[in-house]
Amino acid sequence: MTQKPYVIDELISAKAIAARVEALAKEIAEFYADTEKLTVVGLLRGSFVFIADLVRELDLPVEVDFLEVSSYGNATESSREVRVLKDLRGEIEGRDVLLVEDIVDTGYTLRHVLEFLGTRHPKRLEVCALLDKPSRREVDVKARWIGFEIPDKFVVGYGIDFAQRNRNLPHIGAVRFL
Repeated sequence: MTQKPYVIDELISAKAIAARVEALAKEIAEFYADTEKLTVVGLLRGSFVFIADLVRELDLPVEVDFLEVSSYGNATESSREVRVLKDLRGEIEGRDVLLVEDIVDTGYTLRHVLEFLGTRHPKRLEVCALLDKPSRREVDVKARWIGFEIPDKFVVGYGIDFAQRNRNLPHIGAVRFL
């Protein structure tokens, strides 16, 4: 299968992302100020750059774990079928948990992951998403913290890929097919 040619237009600069991550970390640290230890769960693979930057800015004792789920494959549209590919290594029962997501789109993945993690009885389970596309929402889910609200565009960069490409871009870019 040949891929259609495309270009990437910068949507959010690396500088804007860095400033917003710093602000989010301050808000999150305030919210979890009373925690013994915050378990930060990154949703792989799209959140790996975001979670790395975010935890470095958090002035809290943190533990980091990862969950890998898939609903896209190499497509630009969600299949709405969420599969857990890699489970957490640690226990979260009775703990404060922050789920870090790259983008909230239709909401299916986030809803599935929240239900999945909720069965493990965390003390508190909140969500921080770098990007939010409310115009695409099909399921009523909300993140407590949102980095940026974006229009209905397919985006890449800062950890987010298209067919495993463009994760290494320092900014968020909108894919425009030619």
